[in-house]
Amino acid sequence: MTSAHTSARPPTVWDVIVIGAGPAGATAARVAARSGCTTLLLERASIPRYKTCGGGLIGASLAALPPDLPLDIRDTADRFTFSHSGRAERTLSCSTPTCAMVYRSELDAALTEAAATAGAQVNDCTTVTTLEQDADTVTVRTGRGDTLRARAVIGADGSASRVARYVGVRCAQVDLALEVEVPVSDRAASRWQGRALMEWGPLPGSFGWVFPKGDVCTAGVVAARGNPTALRMYKEDFLSRRGLDGSRPLHDTGHLTRCRRPDSPLARGRVLVAGDAAALVDHWSREGISYALRSGDLAGRAAARLMEVPREAVDAVTDDYGWQIAETLGVEMQASSTLMNLFTRNPRLVHTTLTRLPPAWRRLDAYVSGRTSVAEIMAAPLVRTTATLAARLTPRAGYRT
Repeated sequence: MTSAHTSARPPTVWDVIVIGAGPAGATAARVAARSGCTTLLLERASIPRYKTCGGGLIGASLAALPPDLPLDIRDTADRFTFSHSGRAERTLSCSTPTCAMVYRSELDAALTEAAATAGAQVNDCTTVTTLEQDADTVTVRTGRGDTLRARAVIGADGSASRVARYVGVRCAQVDLALEVEVPVSDRAASRWQGRALMEWGPLPGSFGWVFPKGDVCTAGVVAARGNPTALRMYKEDFLSRRGLDGSRPLHDTGHLTRCRRPDSPLARGRVLVAGDAAALVDHWSREGISYALRSGDLAGRAAARLMEVPREAVDAVTDDYGWQIAETLGVEMQASSTLMNLFTRNPRLVHTTLTRLPPAWRRLDAYVSGRTSVAEIMAAPLVRTTATLAARLTPRAGYRT
C-alpha cells in the first residue's frame, strides 16, 4: 500500500517520519499531517497485516478514535465471565456495554487510511534498518536501500522496536502472551456472543481470555516471561477447558508485552517513541491499544511543535511530551502496577472481591466503559483495604522480567 494522498515529488527532508502503522503510529501520522507537516508513515509489513492482539476496545480506546472512523465491530461484550483457575466462575453484566471486539488488521488499516486521508504518505513493505541524527535532522535508512531525512521521527514499531533501542527505553515488566484465533461452530458462537471471559491463571500474574468475534474466538494466555513451557501447558489446558481446541486455528502466535519503568526515556533528540515502542501498556490487563492511541496523538502534536521551534528549544518540546505522558498514561501505569502487585500476591482475593462485592465490579465496569481510570479505582477505599489485606495474607511474590 502506497498512499495516493501524496505530492508528485516527495520532499528532500520530511517534516515527520513515523515508523510503524499500528494504532500509535497511524494516529501520530494523522495528527502530524493534519497539523500541516509533510509526513511519511513507514510500515514493514504489507497493509492490512495480521497483528497478535485480543482486539478488545475499551471505552478509553473508543473515545480516542477519530469520530468518523469506519470500523467493523464484530461483537460488543455486555457480560464478563470471571474465574480463578477454571473454578469459582461467575458472569457479571455490564451497565453500559462498551468493549468492542475488532480485528487488529482491520483497525490498523482503517487508522492508516485516516492518516493518508489527512495527507500522510504511506509506504508499507518498508523496514527501517538504522537511525542517525545531527542537530537538525534525523536520517532513516531502510532495507530497500532508501536514505530518508526528517526533522522529527516517531518510533511506533511495536514491542520489539528498533527505535526503542535507539532511544534507550527501559522496562519494569516483560510478559509473554500466547494467542490463537479459532473458528467456532454456530452453537459455540451463540454461547460466546456478547460475553468475554477472563480467567486468573496458575502462574504468577497470569490470566487467560476469550474474546468473541462472531464465528471466531480470539483466546490466549499471558504471564511473566521466563517459563514458556509452563505457559504453553496452561494455554493447552485453558483452550481445552473452554472448548476451543477442536478446530485448526487461523492464527497461533505469541509476542512479548513490555511495561516501561517510570524513568524510562521517551525521546532522544528529535526521535520520540509512542505506544508499545515506548512500553506504554497496562501492567495488570496488558491492555495497550488505548495507550497507543493516546500517546500517538501526543507524539504527533509534539512532532508538529518541533517544526516551529529553534534548535535550542528541541529538548523543551520533547521534555513536555514526556511530562504529558507522565501526567496521564504514567499515572495510570503506576496505578496498574500497584494492582498487578496486589493480583500477583493473592489472585483469589482479587477474584472474590471482584465477583462478590458489587461495588468492586461496578468500578471495573466503569473502567471498561471509559467512565473511570485505573488510578481512580486504586484510590477507592475498598481497593486500598483489599490491598492491605492481601499484603497481610501473603508474602510478596517475585516478578521476573
